[in-house]
Amino acid sequence: MDSRKRIRRFLAVSSLAARIYLGYKAISVRERRFNLPKEEADARRRAHHSWCAHQLYDLAIRQQGLLIKFGQIVGSRPDLVPEEYVDVLCRLQDQVPPRPFPVIERQITRELRRSLADVFSEFDRRPIASASLAQVHRATLKDGRIVAVKVQYPGIWEVVRTDLDSIGFMLRILGALERNLDFGPIIEEMSYNIPLELDFINEGHNAELIAANFAPREDIIVPRIYWEYTTRRVLVMEFLEGIKITDIKSLRAAGIDCQAVSQLVTDAYSEQLFLHGMFHADPHPGNLFVRPGPQLVMLDFGLCRKLDDQFRLGYAKLVSAMITGNAPEMVEAFRDLGFRVKHAEDPTPYLVIGSAFMESSRPGRGYADPDLVAEANQRMARAIRANPIVDIPREFLLIMRVMGLLSGLGKHLDSRVDLLTTLLPYTKAALEGAR
Repeated sequence: MDSRKRIRRFLAVSSLAARIYLGYKAISVRERRFNLPKEEADARRRAHHSWCAHQLYDLAIRQQGLLIKFGQIVGSRPDLVPEEYVDVLCRLQDQVPPRPFPVIERQITRELRRSLADVFSEFDRRPIASASLAQVHRATLKDGRIVAVKVQYPGIWEVVRTDLDSIGFMLRILGALERNLDFGPIIEEMSYNIPLELDFINEGHNAELIAANFAPREDIIVPRIYWEYTTRRVLVMEFLEGIKITDIKSLRAAGIDCQAVSQLVTDAYSEQLFLHGMFHADPHPGNLFVRPGPQLVMLDFGLCRKLDDQFRLGYAKLVSAMITGNAPEMVEAFRDLGFRVKHAEDPTPYLVIGSAFMESSRPGRGYADPDLVAEANQRMARAIRANPIVDIPREFLLIMRVMGLLSGLGKHLDSRVDLLTTLLPYTKAALEGAR
């Protein structure tokens, strides 16, 4: 990508970010300083939500790259994000305009060093899914096996690198405007994760590790990788069918209980985090499908993380302490995991984060309550302003991303899973296993 294109891309992203931010600021200022009635302020915010969502969607479709991934995350959080965003941005999960087939064919031929006809007896020119970094086609190998072929977009690394620079710059500016926010760890985490997602060899190994961990279970399915046709930019895997996890109408038509699905997903991620130490870190609706049983089909393992035993057990200790209300153990666990605050003798930020975790879900609801989260965020902001957090472990940021996406799924499924009752046996099993 030449410098002019990079500058145009950066300006498009940064100017939209500025308009979105200033739009919300203007409404808040009118409400606070000029006594704008609450009803009118709310109506203006809803209109701004809708405008922002459509602008983000249009920009993501035009620019693609990381903007699509960002839109996928936002569109997966109906528990926290206004419905105007979800309604528009959820289309980015698997409905991104695909690249022309000749471009995809050239990429496959270049990577496999063979023509499509030499490898496949059939190859569907129309993709079954297209997303931020790649698109997926259904095909049949010469021996009759039906496969999914994931093809990375040519030149995507240059686009991604430009987007990382742009997003990093904007987050630093926002951090300067909002002094209580520190986006440094987020920028660091994105810079670490994205290159891994562009390596399909890494993704294939991740899939095999998670498949091995779940091998004793028949209700969690991971596609088989066909290594003889896989490279860093082309991934050929077993083709698996299922119902998209947020397609509630189709789930019900198939006789699948949404509450059973909610429990299965919660158990699957609890098992990964507390027992396996290897987890699938991108559970947005385009990556999780359901079959009758229910069975959970997991796809797209580009973003995964292996926790060492020290961190895995430390996280189990932290969650257990939060659930049981053991404040001294919770503070100790935060410190053991690598959290650091400016004034080390003051544990208030840790205690506030712990109470926010406990209070964010109402009993009988398996996802975060937006009102409770807003209140908890205000308390956390005050505590962090008084004693800033100066170091957050990278692994914790990724776990929080997973928890957020799972909360969004819970809202879609109207989950009534008792999270605390579900989590406690897993944390107990992890800690007892260590002992």
